Amino acid sequence: MTLVLPIDPEANRLLERSPLALLIGMTLDQQVPMEKAFSSPYVLAQRLGHELDAVELAGYDPEALVALFAQPPALHRFPKAMAARVQEVCQVLVERYDGDAALLWADVADGPELLRRVSGLPGFGKQKAQIFVALLGKRFGVTPQDWRTAAGGYGDPGAYRSVADVTDADSLRRVREYKQQMKAAAKAKTADG
Repeated sequence: MTLVLPIDPEANRLLERSPLALLIGMTLDQQVPMEKAFSSPYVLAQRLGHELDAVELAGYDPEALVALFAQPPALHRFPKAMAARVQEVCQVLVERYDGDAALLWADVADGPELLRRVSGLPGFGKQKAQIFVALLGKRFGVTPQDWRTAAGGYGDPGAYRSVADVTDADSLRRVREYKQQMKAAAKAKTADG
């Protein structure tokens, strides 16, 4: 199984073949539609003129990277902050995983270890880390023992809670409905608080 988002087919193919593109997409998946977040690695690669490379991005001139992110159409709603975040993630990949995003999940002993590794990335709080664990398990065959437990509710089979559950237009609609329900519940809780 793979990720199938309603984005440029080449962007989907990049996510399939490039662990770094997938990780960058997940990094960008906040405060923008998931289609925007997961198509931006492809646009970034086009702007760079070649495949994404963690070593290159980790050492990229920060101002030049912001310029790449801010160039219309911007890669994110907050191009400066997210260019810095992507660079920080790449720096961790270089420091801990020889610049290879796939080593983040390669040879993990179990789901809790995978969750710990992902949670160790800049900007990956518990929820985002669990969604990424679910994405790896459900769409990319990264299924160490207890991965579903580590992914929390996002790992549940038949759930429609996140990008990990998107396989077609219907599942995308169901994920969006779930997210709207969660936002409404959170808003109601805040209003009652």
